[in-house]
Amino acid sequence: MSSPSPDPAAAPAPGPLAPIRGVQPSFDDLGTPLRDVTFCVVDLETTGGAPGDSGITEIGAVKVRAGELVGEFQTLVNPSEPIPPFIAVLTGITDVMVATSPRIGSALPAFLEFARGCVLVAHNAPFDVGFLKHDSQVHGYDWPDFPVVDTALLARRVLTPDEVPNCKLGTLAKLFRATTTPNHRALSDARATVDVLHGLFERVGSLGVQTLEDLQTFSARVAPAVRKKRHLAESLPHAPGVYLFTDDRGEVLYVGKSKDLRTRVRSYFTASETRTRIGEMIGIASGVRGIECGTSLEAEVRELRLIAEHKPRYNRRSKFPERQHWLKVTVEPFPRLSLVKQLKDDGAGYLGPFSSRKTAERAMAALHEAFPIRQCTPRMSRAPRMSPCVLAEMGRCVAPCDGRIDMDAYGAFVEGLRAALVTDPSPVIEALTRRIDVLSADERFEDAALHRDRLGAFVRSSAKMQRMAAVTSCPEICAARRTEDGGWELHVVRHGRLAAAGIAVRGTDPRKYLDMLRASAETVLPGIGPVATASPEEIELVLRWLDQPGIRLVEMNGTWTCPISGAGRHLRRLDPPRSEDHHHPSERRRRSMRPLGPARVGT
Repeated sequence: MSSPSPDPAAAPAPGPLAPIRGVQPSFDDLGTPLRDVTFCVVDLETTGGAPGDSGITEIGAVKVRAGELVGEFQTLVNPSEPIPPFIAVLTGITDVMVATSPRIGSALPAFLEFARGCVLVAHNAPFDVGFLKHDSQVHGYDWPDFPVVDTALLARRVLTPDEVPNCKLGTLAKLFRATTTPNHRALSDARATVDVLHGLFERVGSLGVQTLEDLQTFSARVAPAVRKKRHLAESLPHAPGVYLFTDDRGEVLYVGKSKDLRTRVRSYFTASETRTRIGEMIGIASGVRGIECGTSLEAEVRELRLIAEHKPRYNRRSKFPERQHWLKVTVEPFPRLSLVKQLKDDGAGYLGPFSSRKTAERAMAALHEAFPIRQCTPRMSRAPRMSPCVLAEMGRCVAPCDGRIDMDAYGAFVEGLRAALVTDPSPVIEALTRRIDVLSADERFEDAALHRDRLGAFVRSSAKMQRMAAVTSCPEICAARRTEDGGWELHVVRHGRLAAAGIAVRGTDPRKYLDMLRASAETVLPGIGPVATASPEEIELVLRWLDQPGIRLVEMNGTWTCPISGAGRHLRRLDPPRSEDHHHPSERRRRSMRPLGPARVGT
């Protein structure tokens, strides 16, 4: 078992995971070298300029590989219509010549077989490929998903007006000294296009284009300033991980993750990247650093941590995990609900975290609908003598302010409120449901929708907190999942935080590897509340991974449970499951919790 050394150029993620990982596949270049590609250079002669309105009169094709001729294909085609005189003069193909030739329905299968497995090349490819695809569809032939290279488009990207006045085939054939002169006959024009293609390869080769993928990217409409930065991806591996774009001062501009670092970063320098902000970022960027990760979950977690650490200006989400909102049941003689931004070890009850103040206020309104505790903010003594507010007159507050209820009776409401936060939300759900039904019956649908939103905010936040509290209460959870190649994906989770991740490759003992991971994993101490050890997003990522089918719990220290009467069972009322999902994630997990024994490890 080998352990790759960390990348010294990569920015370390805050809260390091395990330094030991499984062996990652390493390739210098996973692209297809141009010398290994078979190109089928095709040219058509037609009776007009539009498929459907015109017919093909001749197909010519030349197949080349590594600069060597592999084969040629040529046939005249009966277009089933008279050839216009000016076309006959231009091409030299007459009605008499094609009278005994096969029709396109018969000629097309032979060409498709000739071109099978090739990259199609044509000068002004949309014209030739458009005719071939149209006729394939008309005659019921499946059109293979050919990669296509357009020599006219490529020439416009490479050549300057000083070199050629235009990019017509005849002009380019002269420039590259083609051995065949184009003469508007399909095979001759295809042969000339082969020489033009090879001439263009020489030009783009000096610009770093060595693979088919490079060629397709180069042909796209990309600004020259962006294309020049393609080399920034060359030092990255074809492996899962996190990438960081930086400027010339070393400031992190953007953080992302990918299953293939090199391929993903390359895509930023192609025409497929159309986001305005990202285009602006690419213009500023002067470097890209990569951090390899053993698993996709590790990459997702590292991305979150790096975004939180660097707060890159071009990342929109996850930059401020510290901006949290909580509902707190205050600790005083007559407690109330308060909106706070941090948890304290003060014995108070909490609900959250909420990503926005607005959502927290909705959940607070839902709780006030079920529990008529006070909503005023002044502190009260044990025997208050104050004037009641309008809520008391409306019957929406038990009004401890004027002494009409004592501490014990008021405390019963508070205990019910605390129970609704952490174990059983039924009183809140029943109160809101009754209210929604009444409003709907009175056709006050906007008010009913407002209460529905309040109910949703409460139930979702309560279910989320209970799920997070359940996993963060466990000192350690070790879980595994089979990889496609027969190895094991292993994770060590401590108090809800991903502490170690790695791959036990096929043929190794996953238990020994897991022991190594546990020994080197990050030490995580419990804290106050369900998100003391990691951000809510990280804990949610961990939970989603643990909920996937096929996950096996290998070791667990602590008890991982959620209340049977908790808010999770009410989520289906708010978000009905898809018809194909018949089992709750916990049920799927329970069915997959089989022992991870040596007999199940492939070799």
